[in-house]
Amino acid sequence: MKLDHPLVYAYGGLLARLAVRTWLDTLDAQVAYYNPAADPAFPAAGTRRIYVFWHEYILLPFHMRGHCRLAMLLSQHRDAGILNEAARLGGFGVVRGSTRRGGASALRQLLDQGELTHLAITPDGPRGPRRTLAQGAVYLASKLQMPLVALGMGFDRPWRVKSWDRFAIPRPGSRARAILSPEIHVPAGLDRAGVEHFRGRIEHLLNHLTREAEEWARRGNRKLGQYAAWPGPVQPYSMRWYRAAAVCSGRTRTALDADAA
Repeated sequence: MKLDHPLVYAYGGLLARLAVRTWLDTLDAQVAYYNPAADPAFPAAGTRRIYVFWHEYILLPFHMRGHCRLAMLLSQHRDAGILNEAARLGGFGVVRGSTRRGGASALRQLLDQGELTHLAITPDGPRGPRRTLAQGAVYLASKLQMPLVALGMGFDRPWRVKSWDRFAIPRPGSRARAILSPEIHVPAGLDRAGVEHFRGRIEHLLNHLTREAEEWARRGNRKLGQYAAWPGPVQPYSMRWYRAAAVCSGRTRTALDADAA
C-alpha cells in the first residue's frame, strides 16, 4: 500500500487524534482572557474570527477547541493528509489551500453557506521562519472582514523537536497556559503597505502574549481571573463564571492595548 493511500491517512489521523487526546488530557491547562467572548468555546462567540497562534503550539488548540465551529487552514500538500483526517476526527472543519492560493475563495464559499464560524491559522507555518507572521492572515482578515484574535500559549519546560519551529511537546502532567488577545479589526481594502503595517503589529502582539504565557507556565503562579481550560464548547450555564481579567501588569497591558488598536 502506498504511503499516500487514503487508508493510510485515515488510520494515521485516527492514531494521531487518540494519541493527542490521551497525552494532553494529563495537562494542567489554564486560560486567561481580555474578553471571554472571544473564545470560540463560548456560545456567545457569535462573531466570526480568525485565530492566529504559532505553529509550535498547535497541539493545545487542536486538543482543546474541537467541536467549536472552528476550521483549520491546511496546505494542499500531501504531507498534510494525516493532519487533515485528525482535524476532522477532532471536530474541526478543514479548508485546504494557502491564504493566497485557493484559501480565500474556499473560505468565502463556506462562509456564504453558513458552515463556518471561525478560522485557525498558524501564520509562521508550514515552513517558517519561526515566530514570524506571514501576511496571509492579515490579507484574509482585510478581505473577509473578520477580526483577528492572537492566542499566546506556553508549556512548562516542554520537550523540543529539532525542527524549524522547535515544535513543543508538553511533558505529561505539566502546566499549559493560554492568553487570548482582544479582537483586532483590520480595515478593508488595505494596500501592501497597510498589510505590512498590521502584520508587524500583530506579530509583535502574538510574540508578547506567547512570552507571557510561557513565563506563566514556567512559574505556575496564579493570575487574576484565570480559568481551567477544558476541551470542547463551554455550556451556556457556565458563562456566569467567566469575566475579563487583567492578565498582564498595567505597564504591559497599556502596550498590549496599543498593539490591538
